[in-house]
Amino acid sequence: MKKKMLLLNTTVLLGLGGVLSTPAYASTIQDMESQKSQIQNQRQDVQSNIKAASDELTRLQAAQDQMKAQLERLTLAEEENNKKAQKTEADIKETSKQVDQLEKEIKLLQEKLEKRNDILKDRARSMQESGGNVEYLQVLLGSSSFGDFVDRALAVSTIVDADRGILTETKNMQDELKTKQADVKSKLASLEDMKAELDEMTVQLAAQKKQKDALAKELKDKEAKNEELKASLQSKDSSLANEQSTLEQNIKDQKAAEEAARKAAEQAAKEAAKKAAEQAQKAAAAPSEKADSPSPKAAPKASSNDVAPTSAPAPKASNVVTVGNRWIGNSAYVFGGGRSQSDINHGLFDCSSFVHWAYSQVGVNLGPLGSVSTETLKHAGTQVSSSQMQPGDLVFFDTYKKDGHVGIYVGGGKFIGAQSSTGVAIANMSSGYWKQKFNGRVVRI
Repeated sequence: MKKKMLLLNTTVLLGLGGVLSTPAYASTIQDMESQKSQIQNQRQDVQSNIKAASDELTRLQAAQDQMKAQLERLTLAEEENNKKAQKTEADIKETSKQVDQLEKEIKLLQEKLEKRNDILKDRARSMQESGGNVEYLQVLLGSSSFGDFVDRALAVSTIVDADRGILTETKNMQDELKTKQADVKSKLASLEDMKAELDEMTVQLAAQKKQKDALAKELKDKEAKNEELKASLQSKDSSLANEQSTLEQNIKDQKAAEEAARKAAEQAAKEAAKKAAEQAQKAAAAPSEKADSPSPKAAPKASSNDVAPTSAPAPKASNVVTVGNRWIGNSAYVFGGGRSQSDINHGLFDCSSFVHWAYSQVGVNLGPLGSVSTETLKHAGTQVSSSQMQPGDLVFFDTYKKDGHVGIYVGGGKFIGAQSSTGVAIANMSSGYWKQKFNGRVVRI
């Protein structure tokens, strides 16, 4: 029998040990860590692209500023060119008027010269008929044009003084007319050349401005697209950051769940081992008790004068710290739960209702079930120093408020209670979270 129980104990422990050693969350956490690493790499790439987009935006904005400055210069040049073109057109009009006036003067002078030419010819014929100077006559008759005649006539020394005066005046008029005509034509040609140059410059400036406007629009479009790209990348980075944060929280929660499961499995293993050991001891002691106990027929009749022996009651604290073990792994925390028989039947407790229930199971009434709370429980007994804690004492913790949580001390720095994360469970109050929350209040019932 002992061998069978030993084998049973070993089997139970091995089975529970398998539960404890199975990495139920390892692959999930490993996958999430891998995803987190991938997201971090993606974020690095995205942030690198964001920096590149920012650099490109800076470059485009600098180019845009340069383009704006250039366009301003081109606009100013175009304005100045237009002013010059307008002035040149006005000068051309004025010079054209001068040319027209000179042409009229030239025409009048030519008419006057032609008349003088006729007069001189008549005088030459009269001189020839009266036996005048043959040389003078030859000059007149041998000239190829009136201008040539004037030049020839002035060279003849025998010309009469009156004719010389007319010829000299005519020569001066002719030279002045030629000079004026040449000056005006030169000025008009210069103005026309300037006008043509200004017209060409205006065309070029307009084309250049059009090209700059197109380039400026292109830069603006690129800038807008780059801004859109940057915003998209920033949105993607934000999304990746959220994914990373979610994964980090999931990993944290998964690890916490793994730790809670491990602790629960450890506690279950201890309880199972303890129960198995107790069963083994009972099984081992059963045959000897049967052999030593007297037969019912041989048992002496009790005398009416005999006093029935009274057994000492089981220690209250010992019972209250173990009575709730049945709910470990078989209950859930419900705020305000445990105050109806239905809740109790389904193992739905909050911390104070569980304590109330546990003490009721050992015959201790801690007040009306419907109104039990941490406030009523902390006044239900006698407060003792935390250094004098004993199993069965109530221990209080500051959670969402002062004395917001209560449990039953089981010894060894642990307590049993309805925990919000696990339901009824045994937790360590000598380290970690519960050590931080324990406020030192201990109530002995």
